Amino acid sequence: MSNDYGFSLTTFSPTGKLGQIDRARKAVSLHGALAVGMSCDEGAVMCVEYKKLSPLIDISKLDKLETIGEHIGVTYSGMPADFHALLTFAREKAVKYERTYGQPIPVLQLVKKLADLYQEHTQSGAVRPFGCALLLCGVDDGKCKIFQVDPSGTFLIWKASAIGKMGESAMKVLERRYRADMSLEDAVHAAILTMKEHAETQLTSTSLCVGVCERNKFTLLRPDEFSVYLGEGGEAVQNGR
Repeated sequence: MSNDYGFSLTTFSPTGKLGQIDRARKAVSLHGALAVGMSCDEGAVMCVEYKKLSPLIDISKLDKLETIGEHIGVTYSGMPADFHALLTFAREKAVKYERTYGQPIPVLQLVKKLADLYQEHTQSGAVRPFGCALLLCGVDDGKCKIFQVDPSGTFLIWKASAIGKMGESAMKVLERRYRADMSLEDAVHAAILTMKEHAETQLTSTSLCVGVCERNKFTLLRPDEFSVYLGEGGEAVQNGR
């Protein structure tokens, strides 16, 4: 008897798993670039590594950390083409909501719409699960929060999270570094330091993308605004251990 469950989206294996979803998750955990997010009372930070596959690639044209409107930031780990399809979907939903209601879409509502789309792709014909996971940040109930969506359509709200290759190891470090009373500057430093310790190559300000959410606005930082945390142009602050 052939193991049809290995290729079917909706047939469980004898061990209770859906093979295609497991493989989609491996596209993130085995091959995806590391991305880290951390929130605090003052705001939230997200950072992601540029994986330069060739010295001939112009990484300045790689879109790893994006905005949805002015108030939501999003990054990913996994397949770039899948991320761009999800990003287009999210931006269309955000524009439609603002045109209808005259205000920006709440981040939690957008996350739920993305999670629904992910879940549809785990059981619909002629499609496959998305091969990427998302980290989003935005203000919910007056506080900046980090949201994570995985290929199964599950979403969770985290105080700090990491996805991609070395994500599990980075999560253990974030558990030690996170403090409820940390400032946004401390969160930025802790996130970047965690990235630096787990990156596949030596990180520089040009191979790392960093964005912060503060006062309901998401902003991408210039390399000179975070290079000190990488030990460039001076000594990095040694807190957040």
